[in-house]
This record gives sequence, structure tokens and C-alpha cells, in this order.
Amino acid sequence: MRKKILKLSLLAALGFASAMFTSCATAPKDSDAGVVINGVKWATRNVDAVGSFAATPESAGMFYQWNRSEAWNTTDAGVSNWNKTGAAGATWEKANDPSPKGWRVPTIAEQQTLFDTEKVTREWITQKGVTGCKFTDKATGASLFLPAAGYRHNDTGALYSASTLGYYWSSTESGTTLAYSVAFNSVNIDESPLNRTFGFSVRCVWE
Repeated sequence: MRKKILKLSLLAALGFASAMFTSCATAPKDSDAGVVINGVKWATRNVDAVGSFAATPESAGMFYQWNRSEAWNTTDAGVSNWNKTGAAGATWEKANDPSPKGWRVPTIAEQQTLFDTEKVTREWITQKGVTGCKFTDKATGASLFLPAAGYRHNDTGALYSASTLGYYWSSTESGTTLAYSVAFNSVNIDESPLNRTFGFSVRCVWE
């Protein structure tokens, strides 16, 4: 009887551990708790395939061209069928927004709230083996990690600067062929209007 009880207890413990592992390893792909940094609620993970989040805050997710909902992988050196024609539009239209339900691509003004050094600190760190920028709200201690996934070239679709640069689209246009994005490396952070056919990461904000 004692051996039987011990066996049942062991099986129950293994089942609990298995359930816990499954729960931790499979974060919801279409929902995110979000984090508020300097008054803006950000998703804690990059956008992955259309309508879904990457598995973890460190996961690169997928690349997107401006105002398009086609996802491009962040791992292959090159891709086929790269679209070199820039999308039209005065903003990133809702129909083309790859963000999960309830979220959207941020404006450049919302991205700029991360640069406010009076309210937010910025660190270039390695988090769980992934390099990127960590932004921390000075008032609350809440933090946001953006992986440096690199980018895809606007003309060829070739992958560049993975682990050394991060590029994130805003929804704000600049003329008819450019749009604003945020770029960062270990030293600098910058906002610039760039060709809409670049493939950049997307980190969305709450609608």
C-alpha cells in the first residue's frame, strides 16, 4: 500500500510539473498583458505572424514593410518575392495592421515617449541571451524590452544587423515614399523617416 501511495504521488507531481511547463512555454499568441511606460501601454512582445504575438519578449517576431500586413521571417539571410514598391497611404491603415485585436502600430509621438530621459531610462542589455534595449519607467519601475532583430533591406530583402540594431516602425508617414521609425544600437537611439519598403519589427500599443 505504501508503494502504491508513493507511486500515485509521484505521478501526480509529474503531471503538475508537466502542466506548469506547458503553461510557461506556450504564452497566448493573440493576447498580452501589456506594460505602461511613461503613460503609453505597450505590448511586452513583438508582433509575430499577422494577429499574433511572438512567444516571449526576447523573440524577434516577424518583419513588416510599412502599411502592409505580409510578414517576413527574421532569420533567413535572404527572401524571395520581396516587394520593392512602397505602399501608399497617409498612415498605417487598420486593414493592413498586423497587430493582434485591441492593439495597433504606434505613432512616432508615442515612440518618442520612450526617449524622455526625465521619465524613462534606457539600457543596452542582453536578456536571456538576446541583445536589445530595455526601457524603464522611473516612476513605477515597469520595464519594456525591445530585441535588436536587425532589418530587411528595402531593395533586396536581405537581412542585416541582427543582434546589433533594432528598427521599429511607427504608423506615421513622411511624404509619399517615407515613414518614421525608431532605430537603436548599443550607443544611440534615433527617429528617422525611411523608405517604406524596409522590413522592420513592430511593437504595438493598446488602442
